Amino acid sequence: MIRATEVRAQHRWTAAPADTIVLDFDDRHRRRMSMTGTRGLEFLLDLENAVALHGGDALVLEDGRLIEVVAAPEPLLEIRGQDPHHLVRVAWHLGNRHLPTQITARGLRIRRDHVIETMVKGLGARVIEIEAAFDPEGGAYAGGGHAHAPDSASYDHAAHDHSSPHHGHDHNHHHDDHRHDDRHHHDEHCDHDHHHDHSHAHDHK
Repeated sequence: MIRATEVRAQHRWTAAPADTIVLDFDDRHRRRMSMTGTRGLEFLLDLENAVALHGGDALVLEDGRLIEVVAAPEPLLEIRGQDPHHLVRVAWHLGNRHLPTQITARGLRIRRDHVIETMVKGLGARVIEIEAAFDPEGGAYAGGGHAHAPDSASYDHAAHDHSSPHHGHDHNHHHDDHRHDDRHHHDEHCDHDHHHDHSHAHDHK
């Protein structure tokens, strides 16, 4: 089976891709994994280290062909604040629980979690259920490690409510100034078609 041994970041490749692979957040952080593109091309992801892939990145096959990475839509919560300062307060509480969080111009996005939904509503935030690609901030999830949001059914979120923030949010910094939406997010507002039900990814463990 042909291998994909290199990742080319979004906006750093221009050739037409040989195929497309649709992956959710978890499957976009792997080192070695067999994959089948939406057009049927089978290959083995075989990287030296696990890399956090983003929608718009490309996997480079041994023969030089490219496989475009598309971030699959997932059930998310979009959290809207009353104002930027209020949204920063909510972001602090999310970071205090080590939850992967995506920052957009509209608000914060997390995976659906009824415990956290209740918490942020209690803080006065508005919560909207959406289906969109999940592309959280790097931070603690980048590099060699990769944190996943724990299952609320088996995890006491309050256990990690510490007295000091450690998610790097500055209370004097307005999130409206962030430019993270420059990434190529494939969400419900994008013209791309992401219902590739015939895409498969098999994790080798």
